[in-house]
Order: sequence, then structure tokens, then C-alpha cells
Amino acid sequence: MKKIRFDVKGMTCSACSAKVQQAVERIDGVIDAEVNLLTNTMIASFDETKTSPREIISKIDSIGYKATVHGNRDDNDEKRQITDDEAIKEKKRLIWSVVFLIPLMFVSMSHMFGINLFENNIFALGLTQFILLIPILSLNCSYFKNGFRALIRLSPNMDSLIAIGAGVSVIYSLYSLYHLGNTAYLHIVGSIPYDAHHFMPDYYFEAAGMILTFITIGKYLEAKSKSKTSGAIKMLMELAPQKAIIEKDGTEYEIDAQKIQQGDTVIVKNGMTVPVDGAIISGECSADQSAITGESTPVDRIIGDKVISGTIITSGYIKITAENVGNETTLSKIIQLVENATASKPPIARIADKVAKYFVPAVILIAVATTAVWLFTGSTVAFALNFGICVLVISCPCALGLATPTAVMVGTGKAAQMGILVKSASALETLSGIKTVIMDKTGTITEGKPGVTDVIPCENCTESELLEYAYAVEKLSEHPLSTAVVEYAESQGVKLKKADKFKSITGKGISGEINEKAIYAGNLSYIKAVGVNTDTISNEADKLSSCGKTPLIFSDDNRVLGIIAVSDKIKATSKEAVEHLREMGIEAVMLTGDTEKTARAIQEQSGIAKAYAQVLPSDKERIIREYKEKGKTAMVGDGINDAPALVSTDVGIAVGAGTDIAIESADIVLIKSDLNDVAKALLLGKAVMRNIKENLFWALIYNVVCIPTAAGLFYNILGWQLNPMYGTIAMSLSSICVVSNALRLRKFKPKFKKTADKKHIDYDTVAVNKEEKMIKKAIIEGMMCNHCKASVEKALNGIEGVSSVVVDLENKTATITGEADNEAIKKAVTDAGYELVDIRE
Repeated sequence: MKKIRFDVKGMTCSACSAKVQQAVERIDGVIDAEVNLLTNTMIASFDETKTSPREIISKIDSIGYKATVHGNRDDNDEKRQITDDEAIKEKKRLIWSVVFLIPLMFVSMSHMFGINLFENNIFALGLTQFILLIPILSLNCSYFKNGFRALIRLSPNMDSLIAIGAGVSVIYSLYSLYHLGNTAYLHIVGSIPYDAHHFMPDYYFEAAGMILTFITIGKYLEAKSKSKTSGAIKMLMELAPQKAIIEKDGTEYEIDAQKIQQGDTVIVKNGMTVPVDGAIISGECSADQSAITGESTPVDRIIGDKVISGTIITSGYIKITAENVGNETTLSKIIQLVENATASKPPIARIADKVAKYFVPAVILIAVATTAVWLFTGSTVAFALNFGICVLVISCPCALGLATPTAVMVGTGKAAQMGILVKSASALETLSGIKTVIMDKTGTITEGKPGVTDVIPCENCTESELLEYAYAVEKLSEHPLSTAVVEYAESQGVKLKKADKFKSITGKGISGEINEKAIYAGNLSYIKAVGVNTDTISNEADKLSSCGKTPLIFSDDNRVLGIIAVSDKIKATSKEAVEHLREMGIEAVMLTGDTEKTARAIQEQSGIAKAYAQVLPSDKERIIREYKEKGKTAMVGDGINDAPALVSTDVGIAVGAGTDIAIESADIVLIKSDLNDVAKALLLGKAVMRNIKENLFWALIYNVVCIPTAAGLFYNILGWQLNPMYGTIAMSLSSICVVSNALRLRKFKPKFKKTADKKHIDYDTVAVNKEEKMIKKAIIEGMMCNHCKASVEKALNGIEGVSSVVVDLENKTATITGEADNEAIKKAVTDAGYELVDIRE
């Protein structure tokens, strides 16, 4: 199946979009089509073996519209420029229409002010009105061309209603003018006696002029309002600089930013915007990423750090190597995601689509029936036509067509500004009904990498001495726990001492010598094996282990120096986010492959009441299915190991994708990796759905109330008779109201309840695979690609007693579940051609 986006020109109302969708879906091989009136686009899913884009375009062209395959970002720039130019033309057309409408209204209504322009020459009065109407008809001829063309094809739209209403007004007025002229001629020649009644015809020239002019006013105001709905996309587009500076052979050149190629050295100075994604190779800076990630505080960047396109350098000077350029940059992908989301439709839009399909034909029938009924009751032709024309011009299919896409466009744009990328409108709708949020632990609730949590020196050693010894020996190790200790020591400004004679014992610990003094670091059993008494710290080590932390014991040949505890720390905002979800009435559930002890520790730190420990990848889908039976469920994960779970849930939310925004398995991507954004996304989803329902209600209730009123249903009871002029004003205002209501979403701010009393939480931890004896993590060097990953998985799965293996290529680790001794693991890895660095239990 292939999915392609098309630009469709010529659509003016929901009837048009419904007609295009219906025609495309009838093509053999087309699976689904979503037409968006607001953006004039269509997303079609089709089988390439049965149909092609050319056939789809041909079909759209055959029903009176013009379609092209949606282009790249440059084409989008041009398209937006064309849209702005059209708005300018619309404004000019409106101004000239008003210029001719004012004298037309003056001439037609002069008698109301006691002004006798033509001394009772009614023929001259009518002829003057017609002459003044001709420029208005000419300026707004597109309504007649499009309307009657659609009518001939038996697919009437809003232009058809306007064309019929204004056309009937003009034709009847011309008939009256001709009839008056003929009657006057017959009187002059004496064929008939003078009768004043013959000289008082009903002219509707001014009604036709008002219909066309007021419709144009409405169209212009609607276009202005609609342009504001895409403000977020325009803001993102403006972040991309037009020019950039590159360096070649020591010389600086200014070029178009779109011409930067991979590997180019790009110079970004203070105040400039980063044009591409890349890595800093020289200099340092402070970068404002607020427009991309929503972070208000600038972040510091040094050599080796990544910078993303759209980032503004607030201070400093850097040179970067271009990595992602053109349409592959983070900014371009964000824009593409937002545009795709705005072009899609949520399921609730089907209500409007079904109504729109029959709306215009029904209105035409009602208008004809209204005129016929009033004529049948003995009313004059002019009186009956007034009601019929009013029904045509007051009906508004536009409001129905705009109800959903305006809210979706503003909502997804607002989400992008908040650092939340929504891939489809259906995801927004599903968000509004979420009952359970299931979260993976590592990288979602926690930082995803170990960090030092406790430094506990013994009585015979100071904290600074303990850190100096730890820093010296751990600096020589590549183990993730060693890296955590090194990073902490560096952050504390600890002086690095020289260590040598480094040794690593897989699964136990490491050792080295500092000034000919042996230093050991590892687990409790390793320190005991060295021959050092650990009685003084065993209780403290057990206490740290019960909290889900890994205690690293440090000693020399004679005594224990202290403990440094390392764990995967929870993110600063995780607990707050869980509290927000609880306040919203949404259950938070944690999944982790760790032991019950570790899971319970994370639960107590984050406030998550329900947790599943020792979860295998295959278990996640089963647990999600169980929760889906209770209500709509969202899964939050890092988008790597959680891909199957993200796909199987109602809404998949990927966390931690600042530069990897195109995670295929997720429906929503959180750029900042902040769990608070999950709660914000849920609130935004509710706000968007509430706005859509308000728009649909207004669009439907407007027509339900106005059409009967325009038809004269209340004339005999209340004496209500609408003038076609007021009908056109009401129709224009209905569309403007819908768009204006959607624009309120631009001011959306997530508001969470403040609970003074913290409720007691009954923690529930379920061990899914209690029968599994052990989970071990092996550090493996030499893996370079997915082929290496597959080789290691195959080798480890071949060990007797191993039930599952998960290899993380990026972190060079393999998580092994089951009964397997360290020697068997080492042999399997070595035989596969790789190096086993360490094993942690």
C-alpha cells in the first residue's frame, strides 16, 4: 500500500470535498481517501498494482477540479505565496465590488429618502441598476462559472447555491425590466390603457449585487481567519534561514541554505540560526531551542555536541559538520509531520462528510419546493422568489467543511509549539478518550542511563578521597556504571590521579594501582573474595539494593573505603507528570524488565501505583491488550525496543526524539522527553475534540434553524421574512464563527489541578515472569551493525536455559533472561567473534 498527498484546486465547500473523496474512493485499488477543505489537499492510500497517482489525478480532473502530487518544502513555500497572492486579489475584488454596490444601493433605495432620481421613470431606474450591477457580475463571475459547471456535472456545491440565487434575481429583474418596457411601448401606441400597476415592477438587481458582494466579504474574512490557523506552520517555516555560511579551504562563502550538502562545514555566528542538523567541530555556544523543543532556557553546546536546525545561537561561535540537510533536517521533518497531520481527518469528521454529501442537492430541492409552495398559496412571483432565493443564499456547507480541519490545524500547530508532534488527526481524537497510560521504565520514566545517587565514605576515608580513588580506577573501564562514576567525579571537579595495572573481572569488578596502592571496586562478593572484611557496610549495601540501586564497594588491600551507589535515576518531572495523570482520572502503569525490587523502588519514587516487573518484550503486547479491553490506552516508550507495543496500543507516544522525530511506530512524538508533555497532549486532545464538537454543533444548528426561517416557516405565525441580503451576511458569519472558534485553541494553556492533600498510594507490583531465575546484562564490544546484532542474539539464544535475549546495538549490551552461567555467556560471545567486556546481574 502506498500513501500520497495531493493538492486539489477548485474546492469551495464541504460538498466539493465530499465529491472528490467519493470519486477517488470509487477507483479500483484506492483503499482510502481523506480530503481536507481547509488546506485543499487529499491523502490517498492505494494499491500500486491496481492504480497510480496519474489515474487518481485524471479522475479528479474529470469531475471539475485540478489535482497535482504534493511537492517538497520549496513547493510548499510557493504554494503559501500563491495563497497570499489570492488573498490580495480577493481583497481587490471585494473593494471594487463595494465601489459599484454603493451607487447601486443608492439608486435602488433613493425613494426611501424622498429622492426622486428619475422623476418616476421606472424603466430608467431599472436600467441604471442593471448597468451598475454589470461590473459586480463581471468581478464575481467565478461563482457562476464554478457553480453552473458543478451543477451540469450533477455535483452542486456552494458556488451553485450562490449562482442560482444571484442568477434567478438577475433573470427575474431583467424579465420585469423587459415587461415594463413592453408595457410602456404598448401604452404609447395606444394598444392598452394607462395603468400605474404596470409601471411598478419588482427589481432584484440590488439583491443580486448584495449577494455577490457580501459573499465576497465573507470569503475574504474567512480566508484571513483561515490563514491564521496555519500560523504555527508559517512560524516553523520562518525558522529556516534563507542564507548560510560555509567554509571551504579556509575561505567563507555565503550560499542558499538549501544548497548545503552533507559533510559541509557550516559556520554559525552569534544571533544566527542553525540551518542544518550537525555536530560541533569547533567553538562553543549557547543555543535557544525554544521554537523546536519548547525549552525556554538556552542550552550550552560544546565540541562533539549535536545542534539541530531552527536553533538560534544566542552567544558564541561554532563550526558544524552538516549531517542532515534539505528535507532531512529536524525542522523540515517537523514541518512535514505537522502538515501531514493537518491534512488528515479524525473519525468524527465522517459526520460532516455524510451530511455534506447530500446537503447542497437537498438545499436546492428545498428552495424549489419553497418557491412552489408560496406560489401555490397565491403569493406573487416576487414574494415567492424572495423566500426561495433566501434559502439558497443562507445555507452554508462551508461551515460544515471547516468545522473539523480548522480545529485540527490549530491544534496540531499548537502542539508543535509545545514540542509535541502529532502525526494524525485520529490520534488527537483518540487522546481525548484515553483511560490508561502505560509507560516503559527505562528512558521514559528514568533517564535511561545510570547516574550516581549516593556517595557514602567509611570512617577511615573522606568523601573527596573516596571519589579520587573511584575516579582513577573507573576511568580505565568502559562499563556504563564506571562511566556514571567518572561523569559524577568530573562534575564535582575531582582531580584525576594516575592508575595502572588495571584488571577487569567479568561480572565481579575491577582493580588498579594508585601510587603502588591497590584499589578494588565491585560488588560485595568481589570485595569479600579480595579478603577484605565487609561487615561494616553490608547492611548499607543491602539497603541501597532494596531501593533499586547498584552499590559499588571500594576498598584497598586492608579496609573498605566506602560505597558509591549508582542507578538509573528517574527524570525530574516524572513524579509530577504521574500526579497530573492521576488528577485527570487516568491510570498510570509501568512496565519494566527489572526485578520486583527495582520496580518497587521506581514506583515509590515516581508515584505509579501499578507496575509489572520482569516483563519480556512479548509480554508488553499482552498486557496492553488486557488494558485495551477496559478502555482506550496509550503506550509511552522510547520508540526502539517498544515498537511492537507502540503499534498495538490505541495511541503510541514516543519519548526522547529531539533529532529522531520520524519514529514510524508512534502516533505522537515528544521532542523534549518530558513526561509532563504526555499530560499536556491529553489535555490538548480533549480541547481539540471539544472545539470540533462545538464547531459541528454550530454548523448543524445554524442550518437547522436558518433554512426553515429563510423558507418562511414562521412568516404566518411571527411575520418573519428574511431579505436575501441578510441571508448572505448570516452565511458568511457562520463560516467566520467556526474558524474564529478554532482560533481560540491558539491560546490553549494546559492547566492542572493543584491538590493540597497527597492521597495515599497502594503500590501494586506484579512479577510477570517469576519462574525466570536471573536477568543479566552483558557488555559486548565489536558489534557494528544489525548483522552483528543478529549474530549475537543467535549465539546467546543457543545457550541452554536462556529464554530471551534483547540486544541493544547502540549501547553495546545484551539483556539475557534465564539460567545461564557467565562462562557459557562468555564462550558464546567469543565464539561469535565478539569481545565480552563485562556481565552485570
